Amino acid sequence: MIAHVRRTLISLAMLLVSGAASAHEVRPALLDIRQTGPATYSIIWKRPVTGDVGVRLVPHLSNGWLESSSSDYYSDGGFLIESWSVTDASPGALDQATLRIEGLQGTLIDVFVRITFPDGRRLESIVRAANPQLQIEGPHAPSAGRWQFVTLGIHHILTGPDHLLFVLGLLMMARGRWMLLKTISGFTLAHSLTLAIATVWRLELPVTMLNMFVALSIVFLALELMRARSGGTSLSLRRPMIPAFCFGLLHGLAFATGLSSLDLRGSALLGALLQFNVGVEVGQLAFVVVILALLRALRGLKIQWPSAAMLAPVYLIGIAGAAWMFQWGVAVLEGQ
Repeated sequence: MIAHVRRTLISLAMLLVSGAASAHEVRPALLDIRQTGPATYSIIWKRPVTGDVGVRLVPHLSNGWLESSSSDYYSDGGFLIESWSVTDASPGALDQATLRIEGLQGTLIDVFVRITFPDGRRLESIVRAANPQLQIEGPHAPSAGRWQFVTLGIHHILTGPDHLLFVLGLLMMARGRWMLLKTISGFTLAHSLTLAIATVWRLELPVTMLNMFVALSIVFLALELMRARSGGTSLSLRRPMIPAFCFGLLHGLAFATGLSSLDLRGSALLGALLQFNVGVEVGQLAFVVVILALLRALRGLKIQWPSAAMLAPVYLIGIAGAAWMFQWGVAVLEGQ
C-alpha cells in the first residue's frame, strides 16, 4: 500500500513539474522606443532565448511601425534582438497608440516597455500575460514605472518555481526558529550580494549554465533531506545556513538576469536594483509566511500522516530539480 502511494506521489510530482519545467523563463523581454528627432524613432526589441530557440513573442503597435521587417536581427547574450528605424512626422505619433504582445499569454515572461523622449523624459511600464497590451500615453503623462521594479522583483521570485522549491527545502532543513532565521537570512544576504555585484558590474554569465547549477542546488537539498529522513547527518543538516549562503550566491546571479537585459545605467540602474531586490525579498517573505502558516495549520489538525505523505515534498523537490537540471543541461550542450 505504501509503495503504491509512493509511486502515485512520484507520478503526480512529475506531472506537476513537466509543465513548469518547459515554461520556466523569467527573464523579461524589452521594447525600447527612443525618439531621436522631431520625426525619427529608434526601436529595439529583445526577447529571451533558451538554447537556440527564441520565445515566440511578436510586438505590434496600432500605428503600424512594427509591421515592416526589422532593419537588423541578431542573437546576443541569450536574447534575440531586432531593431527598426522609423520616420513619422505625424504630431503625437505615439499618443494613444496601443502596444500588443502576440504570444505573451500562457508564458511567465514580463515585457518591460521603455519610451524615451528628446527631453530625456521616460515612460516605463510592464506588460504581462494576464493583460498583454498597453495603451501608450503622451510625453506629459505621469510615468507608470515608479514602482514597476518592485513588482518585477515580486513577480520574478513568485514565478520562479526553482527558487521557491529551494527556499522550501531550506525551511524543511532548518530546525527551530533561530536556525530558520539564520538560514533564511544567509540565503537573503548571499543572493542580495551577488545580485548587486552582477547587476552593477554587468557580469554576463550563460543563463542556461546558471539555471542548470540552480537546479543542481535543488537536487542537493533533496538528497540532504532524504539523508535526514533516514536518520543520517551531515554538515549541511547541522548547519543549514552554510548551503543557504553558498547556493544563495548562485541564486543571486540567476536573479540578476531579471535586470541585465534592460540596459540601465547610473542612478536608474541603482534605483532599479534597490527596488528589484526589495521586490524579491517581499515575494520570498510572503512565500515563507504562507508555508509556515500552512505547516502550523496542518499540525493543528493532529492527523497521523503516512510516511509516504511526509516524503511527498522531498520527492517534489528532488524530481523537479532533476527535471530542470536535465532540461538546462540539454540547453547547455545545444548552445556549445
